[in-house]
Amino acid sequence: MIKDLEINHLKTLEILFRVESISLAAEHLQVSQQAVSFQLKKIRKIVGDDLFVRTGHGMAPTSYAKFIEPQIRQVLTLLSEIPAPGSLDSSQTSRTLVISATDYAQKVVVAALIQRVRQYAPKVKFIVTNIESVSLTQKMHQGEIDLAFTSAGYVPDGINTQVLFNERYVCVSANPIYSLDELVPIDQLMQSDFVITSPGVGGLRGSADRWLEGQDLKREIVVSAPSFYIAQEFLKRTDALAFIPSRLMPCEGLVEITLDKYPPGYEVVAAFHPRVENDPLVSWILNDLHQRFSKSMAS
Repeated sequence: MIKDLEINHLKTLEILFRVESISLAAEHLQVSQQAVSFQLKKIRKIVGDDLFVRTGHGMAPTSYAKFIEPQIRQVLTLLSEIPAPGSLDSSQTSRTLVISATDYAQKVVVAALIQRVRQYAPKVKFIVTNIESVSLTQKMHQGEIDLAFTSAGYVPDGINTQVLFNERYVCVSANPIYSLDELVPIDQLMQSDFVITSPGVGGLRGSADRWLEGQDLKREIVVSAPSFYIAQEFLKRTDALAFIPSRLMPCEGLVEITLDKYPPGYEVVAAFHPRVENDPLVSWILNDLHQRFSKSMAS
């Protein structure tokens, strides 16, 4: 195997195979004859063969040059067939895309996304896993996860994000103790039990607690659920309350409580490792999501 040959060397040889002339090769490559002669001298030194010898009619390839000509043409053909970013034929793209997402994002973002990607690239398959919090960076770096969908606060440093939309919280319960038309002061709810959702990490402290403490309020958290689906099921079987993302409503068995003020919402993002930034399929997905959610961001 010859290690030091460069692409420009191969291009020079390919032209010489075709024209068998230093001067004509220089015209094709748009360089001087001296440049072609110098390039040929370097190639001869690398391969240990003259490759082309002078004749009365130009430059004739040696037997070794004729032997390696098919391989050189094959390499250049393969190089020319390497697609540029964004130029892949989606109908022929065959791969498995691994997506990590909260159950909320799986319902609100991923389900419809898979349908659209399957229409764009029918041969793409999907593995969808629950959100990785602790090991997200490592798994993305190792190529085990291609995309993640979660809230901005869960994305570790070193991972790129694209904001999809802003989500807000609503307060819900299975116990219709308040009318939808009734504006309830939030401090009246602090004597109730609360269910929180803590995907991937666990713990009896929710995202609203710091805000509540800033209002001099403290709530009683009795259940920490690993997903919003499980939190909703707990709520349906108790008198507890919960703050859940607005896009999960309406939900059968739960009613919304209209409050005088709410905890701040959050940004839902697509997260991806810098290594896939120019991946044609990932780029298409990010553009598709931007188009889908840009109106909601504007409003």
